[in-house]
Amino acid sequence: MSFARHDLTIVVVPRERFQFAQESLESLYENTAYPFKLVYVDNNSPTQLQKYLQSAAEKYGFQLLRSERFLSPNQARNLGLSQVKSQYVVFVDNDIIFAPNWLQTLVSCAEETGATVVGSLVCQYRPVHTVVHCAGGDYMSPDDYAKFIKGEPTVTQTTEAQTAENSGKWQIHEKTYFQNRGLADVRDQLHRQPTGFVEFHSMLVRTEIFDQVGLLDEGFSCTKEYLDFCMTVVQAGGTVYLEPASVVTFLTHPPAPALQWADLPYFMVRWSDSWERDSLLHFQRKWHLVDNKYFQKRLKKLGWRRREEMIQPLLEHFSFLNGTSRKWLEKRLVKLEKRLNHYVVQQHSRRVTSK
Repeated sequence: MSFARHDLTIVVVPRERFQFAQESLESLYENTAYPFKLVYVDNNSPTQLQKYLQSAAEKYGFQLLRSERFLSPNQARNLGLSQVKSQYVVFVDNDIIFAPNWLQTLVSCAEETGATVVGSLVCQYRPVHTVVHCAGGDYMSPDDYAKFIKGEPTVTQTTEAQTAENSGKWQIHEKTYFQNRGLADVRDQLHRQPTGFVEFHSMLVRTEIFDQVGLLDEGFSCTKEYLDFCMTVVQAGGTVYLEPASVVTFLTHPPAPALQWADLPYFMVRWSDSWERDSLLHFQRKWHLVDNKYFQKRLKKLGWRRREEMIQPLLEHFSFLNGTSRKWLEKRLVKLEKRLNHYVVQQHSRRVTSK
């Protein structure tokens, strides 16, 4: 397939809620001088946002794809990707605020390094572009990573007496660089460089890689899809780079602003126990990863985002209670919410299977 030089498509998908979608889209057009096509995936958004997106699509001339049911992030990305016919695709979430020149610098990095994947420096919180969320990261030691790229196991395979805890080909220990540090404090340490992973908040990809590895894995319905994709790329012979000159901020890092009522249905499905559990187990099994504390800790904390964004705000209304009473109330609210979450996900699954 032949492309026009620097031909590029941006695919926008929802991360976990809809309340920042309008601000994010307007930031995209305000801060992007580099030419692009846009495919926007409307993931069963509420009526008010749906009307805004229809109006914005007419105003800006972008392609709007509407799903009448909630899609996982990778399902939404693949839906957008199905419309991409350019040399590059840039995946961004619908809660991103963009700094000027964010896109040009991503393309420059890809052109000058030949990178397969290039990620922006991602910040969190307001004021925007001030606190680092992800400046790349790694998930194995350098020696293990070099072997992983070649497909060589780093965990000694023993006999059938091997325990479940140490079975697997590789150990994973995710480390995100400079997280929660002030950008002004670490800017002189940030350089364009290869890295183990970048996140889907803002990620440029050479589309030719999909001819080699296929679409994004929809077995990741909730989490760790960025690790899976970066691991897939390097084992296929590609490279992953961080470009810190490209700066974006996502607005829903916990503790995020309060959820709006219209955000609750998607938020509950997106961060459901079942979606998160299935994603983690799929990740471990697909890559033959050791069942270590990395997975055990995350499986033990299932539902923590819902507790933080839904339960804790409710408890603030009961600040007059003593510690014991608040603890009692919190446990019961968590138990009730888990039942509600199970019901909501069941209803979503029935709707999907009935179509």
